[in-house]
Formats: sequence, C-alpha cells, structure tokens
Amino acid sequence: MNIEKQIEFNLVKEKWKGLAVTEWAKETIDSTGIYYSEIDLRRALRETTDAKELLEKCGTPPLQNVSEIKEIIDAANKGEALSPYKLERVRTLLVAFRRLKEYLSRGKVYNNSVSYYDENISENEELCEEIGRQIRNGEVDDYASKELQQLRFQITKCEEQMKLKAETVLRNNKAYMADNFCTVKNGRICVPVKKEYKLKIPGTVIDKSGTGTTIFIEPAGAAKMYEELQLLKIDEENEVFRILYTLSSMVADVSEEVFENIKMMEKLDFIFSKGKLSLDMKASEPAINTERRIRLTNGWHPLMDKDIAVPLQFELGGETQGIVITGPNTGGKTVAIKTVMLNSMMAQCGLHVTCGDADICMNSSYLCDIGDGQNISENLSTFSAHITNVLSVLKEVNSNSFVIMDELGSGTDPTEGMGIAIAILEELRKSGALFLVTTHYPEVKEYAAKTEHIVNARMTFDKESLAPTYQMVIGEAGESCAFYIADRLGMPNSMLKVAIEAAYGASAVERYDFKKEDTRVEKVSSPKLTKRKTANSTSYLSEKYNIGDSVMVYPDKKIGIVCEPINEKGVLRVQLQNKKIWINHKRIKLVVAAKELYPEDYDFSIVFESVENRKKLHDMSRKYTEEVVIYENDDKEIRR
Repeated sequence: MNIEKQIEFNLVKEKWKGLAVTEWAKETIDSTGIYYSEIDLRRALRETTDAKELLEKCGTPPLQNVSEIKEIIDAANKGEALSPYKLERVRTLLVAFRRLKEYLSRGKVYNNSVSYYDENISENEELCEEIGRQIRNGEVDDYASKELQQLRFQITKCEEQMKLKAETVLRNNKAYMADNFCTVKNGRICVPVKKEYKLKIPGTVIDKSGTGTTIFIEPAGAAKMYEELQLLKIDEENEVFRILYTLSSMVADVSEEVFENIKMMEKLDFIFSKGKLSLDMKASEPAINTERRIRLTNGWHPLMDKDIAVPLQFELGGETQGIVITGPNTGGKTVAIKTVMLNSMMAQCGLHVTCGDADICMNSSYLCDIGDGQNISENLSTFSAHITNVLSVLKEVNSNSFVIMDELGSGTDPTEGMGIAIAILEELRKSGALFLVTTHYPEVKEYAAKTEHIVNARMTFDKESLAPTYQMVIGEAGESCAFYIADRLGMPNSMLKVAIEAAYGASAVERYDFKKEDTRVEKVSSPKLTKRKTANSTSYLSEKYNIGDSVMVYPDKKIGIVCEPINEKGVLRVQLQNKKIWINHKRIKLVVAAKELYPEDYDFSIVFESVENRKKLHDMSRKYTEEVVIYENDDKEIRR
C-alpha cells in the first residue's frame, strides 16, 4: 500500500520539491523517509530550524542548479578545451561558492549550526579571477594575452588597409562601377563592376549579381593583403585555443575541490528547502519523544490555509491507546485523522509540523486504510479492497506502529460490517499500537466506551446552519445526524417515518421531533423522448427522390433518371440509356434534383415514353380503343 499517497504526503513532497534548486536535492526529497534513529532525527530537525532562522535573518541563500556544471568539469578532466561559454559557467559557479560562504559566515553571529558549513566550502579566487580577466561576453578577451592583443590589432589594421585599397579602386574607376560602395562577398572585400567593364579592373571575380549585370571583383592589391589576413587569423585562432586549454587545465586541477563544493551546495539546498517549506506552511519545530505519546495543539492540515482551517486539538497516548471518531458526513473526520498522521510522519522525516505546538512520538511504521479502494482491474469491490488493506495492516502492525483507518467496516452489510469493525479494533488493541479510526456504527461506539484504553471522540456539528465545525471533542461519542439533516433539507415526513421505523422501530417515530409540516416531493417536468424511425421506414426517402431526379447508379456508376417513385420496400425505378430498371435506394445517389433540371408541371412522358406509346396514350385519354401500350424490358401493360 502507498501510505504517502493515501495520507497525501506525496503532495507535501511536491510542494517541498518546488522549493529546492538542485536536482540532487529534489531526488533526495523524493526518497526521503522517516528516521528510525533518535539522534539522526533530532539532528535533522535542528538543521530545519537553523535553516529557517537563517532564511528569516539573512534572506535567501545564493544557490544554483549545478547539473550542467558537473558535465563541464568532467569534460575538463578528460582534457577537452572548454568553450568561453562553459568557462563563464564555471566562473559563475565559483562566484556562487564565494557568495554562499559569505552568506553562511554572516549567520555565525546568531550561533547558527548550519552557518558552520562554510568551513567545508573552499574558495578558488585565482581561477575565478583568471577566467574573469580572459573571458568576457562569451569570447576570449583581446587583453587575455599580449600576443593575442597584438594579433587582433594587426588583423584590424589589415582589414582597414584592404578596405582602403578597395575604396581607392572604386574612386579611381567610377565610370566602370555599378555602385559607389564596396561590399564583402564570401569573406573577401569586392568592388561592384559593370559586366561590360570586368576586364578593366585587375583582380579576381568572386561573385555576380542575380541579374548578371554586376560583377564583384576583389582588387589585386586587396587579394595580396587577404592572404596576409588569413595567416594572422590562423595565429589568432591558435592563441585563443592556447588560452582556452590553459584555463581548462586550471579547471581540471581544482575539479576535486569544485565537486566537494558542489556536494556541499546540494546538501545545503536540501537543508534550506526544509526551512523554506516551514516558512511557506507557517510551521514550527515539534518536540520528539519515544514514550508513545502524540499531542497536537492548534494543528491544521499541511495542505490547507492556516487562516481558514479550524485548529485541531488532539492527544493520544499514555492511558489512551486508540480513539474511535464518530460524527456526520463531511464533518471533517477524515481530514482530522490525516492531519494527525501527516504531521507525525513529517516530524519523523525531519520537517516542521503545522501546529502551534506539538509533541510527537517516533513510530516504527505508519499504516493506514483510507478512502474508496475499489480496484476494477483486480476485480475488487470497495469492501474487498478495504479488507485486503486491513489484513496487510494487521500483518505489519506492532507496539511501535501508528495506524489510522477511515470508515471502519463500511462497504458491506451493516450488521456484519459492525462485527468486522469490532474484530479489527480488538486486534489493534492487542497489538499495542496507537490507532485512530472513524466509524458510523453505534455498536462500535459502545465497544469503545466499555473497552479499556480506547475512547470515543466526535466531530462537532452546527444543527442550525447544517455546517460542520471541524472541531474534535475527545471523550464523547458523536451521532451521524442523518435524519436531522434530511429533515432540515426538505425530505418529506412520510419518508422520514419509514426510515426511522426501519432503523429504530415504530416507537422511535413517535419520539422523533419533526421540524416541519409534512410535504410531498414536487415532481418537475422533463423533456419528452422521441423514438428514431425504424430501419425499414422509407417516408423520408420519398422526399429525397422524385420523378425526374438525375441519379448515379452503383456499382456501374451510370447516370439515370428516376421514372417511378420509391415504394414501401425502398425500391424505385430508374430510366437508363436503353432500359428501365428497378433498384434499391441504397445503390443510387442523387446528382441533380428534378426541380433544377425541369420547369414546374413538366410532362415527364416526353422523357420516359416512346412517340408511339405517347400517341396511344393520347388516344386512350379521348376515346375507347383496342390499342395496347407495351413497355420494353417490362411485363407491365396499360389497356384503356
């Protein structure tokens, strides 16, 4: 079982990690557990207190993330030449070491134990000054060495002379130029010459314009100086590398000291993160005991705002081994037991607790069963999950354990659940562990009242406002107030009578004080449901396909015209090029509607009947005749 997640210590850790700077400190926070040694625990709590004091009196310490620096130092140890950027990062770290040492030294006036960690931080002023003198703005400075200074002076002078040569050629040959300024192409200084005059200017063609009308020529005099410039730049590059290698070697020489400083900075980051968390939560240092005693004065849940939370007064231990808390739903029972265990675990991890005052015992284990443990993937119901957790708790529990359980025996038949709850409490009592449980069962309250070393407690409830007050009263059993709350919220008296009689018998109904006259549950109207059309309904298709519609027939993808509307079976008749066919509506697709092809009241017999049949039909409409109208590809006849 994940205790930290169940009591929300994982959320406290997330908040705690957000206050750390280095990755090592964050990883250490993730893996932080309870201390089993009283000496180690008291030292950890003293560090937290001292860190908090320094933060309050000296401000935030100059810490920084050192993950990147470790890689840089490793590269220097392998003999690599560090880039100017990396050397500047090293210098930034060395400056941070110096500032951290100064910060800690200021805290010595308060006789603060954390301040004396400054003795474990070495200073490398010589390396810091050398990097600062030779590296500036991400590059090797001109004054890093005399030779580099001279080389860069000569390079600048050479570049100016090259530009001067090109400008002289430009002024002396204005008639041949396409423009009145020099330009740099492929690293060479050039003059823009009109294409037709390219042989007039001695030099090397470097480039040409997109239109081809301008040729960029490097003058012959400038070309000679370009070669000299390249030799100077090679010398400059060699000197830069020499300086970088020298500085990198100096970094490698002090790498062990730097790594020790980094470890100390990471450790201090972890310590100060505890102090920052204490300040952030307005927490205080708890007293620690090994006498199985827990006392919280004005405590609150660490993830709640102190100004909003109702202070919790709690005491467990001595003659009282276990507490059974009862009270209404949403009354704060779960928050109360989480608050106690969470503060206890935080204290045993070396953290301050969210209490005005606290005295907390060390525990060998923290065990709990909280919340709905329903697990669909493992086919566990709520009750099954609870019992599984409870059995694992009972396997681990001993006289130095601290146990909390929420809604003991819930999730099953009330009578059987009550029996199981009492059996669990009896096992916890026999183990000698401190325990804190919540329940609604009256029988469990009775068991606690008559059992030695177990007491009842209740969460108070304001019956007027129907609001919980989140205050715990130890020594008194609470009530669920379910009938009272349901009555105040408007449940009809008739329903309440049925509920009270089912719970306590008919006589209890007569004794109950109803707060209002009997009412009925008012019904509200709801939208009517409409059924979808059946699958074989074709009424909507009769509107979709009309005589004269142009349609595509699948799978042959032939164009036809609807000549008879769809029937109740979803079949319609389509006129193709040389025949008429019957076809299911699912095999056709509308291309153009008839109303877009033909005028209103159009005589479709012109399209669908032959001239001979139209003449016979015309005669039939005027008089009796023995003629017969015969349709091709059909057994249908019309006689009139």
